[in-house]
Amino acid sequence: MPGLTAPKRARFDWGRLIRMLVAIVPIVAGALVIILVVGTNLGPLAFTIGLAVALVPVPFLVGCFLWLDRYEPEPWKYLAFVFGWGACVATSVALGVNTLGSYLFAKVGMSGNADAVLVAPFIEETMKALGPVLLLVFLRRRRRQPISVVDGIVYFGLSATGFAMAENILYLGGIYVTGSQEGGAVTGAVMVVALAVVRIGISGFAHPLFTTMTGIGFGLSATARDRRVKYLAPLAGWIGAMCLHSGWNLMSTLGQGAVLTGYAVIMAPVFFAAVGVALWARGRQAKQMAAMLRPYVRAGWLTPPELGSLSTMTRRMAARRWAKRTSGPGGSRAMEAYQDALSNLALARDAAMRGFNAAEFPARERELLDQAAGYRQTFTGHDPTMPPVLWDGGTYHVRFPDGSVRTFPPPAQPVVPLPVALYPSPAYGPRWW
Repeated sequence: MPGLTAPKRARFDWGRLIRMLVAIVPIVAGALVIILVVGTNLGPLAFTIGLAVALVPVPFLVGCFLWLDRYEPEPWKYLAFVFGWGACVATSVALGVNTLGSYLFAKVGMSGNADAVLVAPFIEETMKALGPVLLLVFLRRRRRQPISVVDGIVYFGLSATGFAMAENILYLGGIYVTGSQEGGAVTGAVMVVALAVVRIGISGFAHPLFTTMTGIGFGLSATARDRRVKYLAPLAGWIGAMCLHSGWNLMSTLGQGAVLTGYAVIMAPVFFAAVGVALWARGRQAKQMAAMLRPYVRAGWLTPPELGSLSTMTRRMAARRWAKRTSGPGGSRAMEAYQDALSNLALARDAAMRGFNAAEFPARERELLDQAAGYRQTFTGHDPTMPPVLWDGGTYHVRFPDGSVRTFPPPAQPVVPLPVALYPSPAYGPRWW
């Protein structure tokens, strides 16, 4: 018909395709190298046994990092990338360099232990860290938002978890081949179980612990104001990771007594210290979020109970259960999305106050506040036990059955969850930010 024009066809997103290929191709290539090299040396049966046993601790280790990341869950594609990087790219490169190192040391008459102490810690910690570093550079350019210490622990720890899994395939499959050659399949299986107890049950945390040092360094660098800390913290974390790794390998070459002593004197204290740092960083993240969101309560975008329900994961889960009870499964999903939007708002405001993307923050703030308001409508006002209540940023306005409206100040300790209605059209943050 005259005057009508055909709708424009959406352009193909070549940039997204290129980013996907850049992320996926190295991981696929590394996986093929491991399958071809390790699988050929071990044989299909030993490789399968090694893979099956190596997978056992992975859900536990991954679950620990995901639990740590629950206040600000990272997208699954980023987590999968760093895990795949550690399992495939870092492992394949380290395998090649370590093999070359062993060959060169043997050529000059040195023990193969020299490779484990001198070469392996450098190449393995470097390669395990390289994937998360590339991802963080990409995220910094894309979101222009600094990472936290928790982000550093999660990304670098997951990369190391993938590396440990792939390395366990090599060791467990290799011990099965040795045992089956000496005494048959039963002997091979027994030796696999014995080695699994040592490598997985006792020292399964070693690789994540080493690389977490680097992650903590990058997290501290991103949140530091001192330029010396910004540049020295990642370097110190990387050197610390290599020293721990080298020390652990050295103890392994000195015999069982050295391993037990080093485990008790060095590894266990460092492990508990790292756990303490992780828990401190998680708690600090929750406090920072509460501090960043408190002005939105005064502006009328949030109520005190809603702010309180965001302060711990226990309260967040209680709010989701309440939303499910009053508004069904859709209410629980809306509450989760509501909490995620506010968490992102808190992080964006914190970053803007530290100079990251400050000019674009007002637009981002409006976007996240509008998202939160939309999700809020799904579960607000559906609890039959709640009287009609409005929050104006300073007081509650409660309508009683007789029609009267009375005002009450918020209690010092709000009862959560208690989502109540807001007065319409509260002002956006820039007027007070």
